[in-house]
Amino acid sequence: MSGKTIDKKLLAGVGISLCFMVLLFRKIDFDKVLEAFRAMDYRYLLPVVFLTFVSYYLRAVRWKYLLLPIKRTVMANLFPATIIGYMANNILPARLGEFVRAYVLGQKEEIETSAVFATLVVDRLFDGFTVLLILLITFFTVKLPAGMENVQDGLKMGGYVTLGVYLVVLAFLFLLKKRTMRTIHVVGVLLRPFPAKVSEKVIPLLGSFISGIRLSSRPSEILILLFTSFAVWATCIWPLHLILQSFNITLPITASMLIMVFLVFAVMVPASPGYVGTYHAACVYGLMAFNISKEQSLSVALVMHGTGFFPVIVAGFYYLWRDKVSLKKISENSGQRRN
Repeated sequence: MSGKTIDKKLLAGVGISLCFMVLLFRKIDFDKVLEAFRAMDYRYLLPVVFLTFVSYYLRAVRWKYLLLPIKRTVMANLFPATIIGYMANNILPARLGEFVRAYVLGQKEEIETSAVFATLVVDRLFDGFTVLLILLITFFTVKLPAGMENVQDGLKMGGYVTLGVYLVVLAFLFLLKKRTMRTIHVVGVLLRPFPAKVSEKVIPLLGSFISGIRLSSRPSEILILLFTSFAVWATCIWPLHLILQSFNITLPITASMLIMVFLVFAVMVPASPGYVGTYHAACVYGLMAFNISKEQSLSVALVMHGTGFFPVIVAGFYYLWRDKVSLKKISENSGQRRN
């Protein structure tokens, strides 16, 4: 990817972030925001940050088991690489952190970066399926305040749609793995109405994708992958719930689950590094659906973003310094591999 292209995407992302920030801060009563911060119980921040790092550690554990078909790696390398990768996602454009993460571990464990990156694709698949399941549970169980019946019905309909998507994707991946050539042929037939260049890109991508998926066949290791996936997201949702309690906001855990799903979708929207604006908007408007004021919702969003953003940056730079690794060098190498 050229620097020019990155600059265009970065500028577009900054523009989107600014639009969301203007939308969030207009007609806001800053005195009420300050009042919310004064009333906050800051003792909750320590367990929030602790759980955030527990979540990253669990991600490293899951990554260890995804890498088993390639090599038995050690946590002393996996955890720092995970932290550095997420730190890079927070400060670099175009989600380069995934490539940085793969590069760092590849160098430490002497594994080809492409092989490591293939495991991160599977890592994201586990995240995607877990989030879909959380979304499905939330849509059927969350209770919105009175007067939001239409939204509640919409959430239930969304639950049925999510369930359908979840089952279709699972079936497709199963067939792609077990009947690779036949499934790719069917995809090719379905793509015939589209321009030839679409098929020329999709078919090779599917082939390389499925060939890169290598999972352990041991039931115990598969169970660990599933357990760590749920544990990762439990330790993402729990900090949000604690932050709500720190602001004396009493909502069921399903509300925290719903807001977390909103945050997941928000970070997919092109924005400036650190997901500024989009992240905050998802949190604010998610909370406002539960009749929480805009000012208090914005306070929660700022704390939630800050506790997830700054500690991992500090830890990431510490590991870079400790291991004498150049972020500029690994981001350049990662960027070249994307071309």
